[in-house]
Amino acid sequence: MSYIIRVTALVSFTFLAIGFSGCGAAAEKKQSAAQAAKPLITPQIVSNKPKIVAFGDSLTAGFGLTERESYPYLLQQRLNADGYNYEVVNAGVSGETSLGGLERIDWVIEQENVKILILELGANDLLRGVPVRRMKDNLDRIIKKAKAKKVTVLLCGMLAPPTMGSDYQRDYSNAFPDLADEHDIAYLPFLLEGVALKKELNQADGIHPNLQGTKVMTANIYKELKPLIAQ
Repeated sequence: MSYIIRVTALVSFTFLAIGFSGCGAAAEKKQSAAQAAKPLITPQIVSNKPKIVAFGDSLTAGFGLTERESYPYLLQQRLNADGYNYEVVNAGVSGETSLGGLERIDWVIEQENVKILILELGANDLLRGVPVRRMKDNLDRIIKKAKAKKVTVLLCGMLAPPTMGSDYQRDYSNAFPDLADEHDIAYLPFLLEGVALKKELNQADGIHPNLQGTKVMTANIYKELKPLIAQ
């Protein structure tokens, strides 16, 4: 509980920024439209390597960054440097909600040799005021589909700001650890730990990490991912 209280203030600033960043919202809409015209997953070189699928929204897709600055690319470099023979697939789509993720998860995990799914969704549900029970149900179904395919899941958590109301804030912030407990899966409590509220680590919109911020976010994910790889 103390961890949630400590980081709620950080995420509050991050999500409040969207209300004052019309240019950021417009830019994301533009990128989402461009993304829609592309494959949902970047074409990969055919290989027999076990795959780690980075499945999420603009934080995964690398909004405002080049392909080589996105967290899936940086994660691939970390894995290579440490001698892990995995292929990271960027399955991030800007603007994606939990419902959008549910609608495409079957196609994503049908890829050959998918071993791990890094599930990073829910921020856009928050921004749109989607009822928590609906978001949680969508994430629950995504997790169940992955587990049915014997795919290990790493769930990335987010937090709601006080401006959403105390009930929504509590239910939203608890949804992620509750899901992790219910399904006994790996869990990263706050994806943007060490990044939120730090101007030097974020783009001009105050929402999306810049390259340096993405490196921190990648380190957060890698810390929770390594034990799964070791297994």
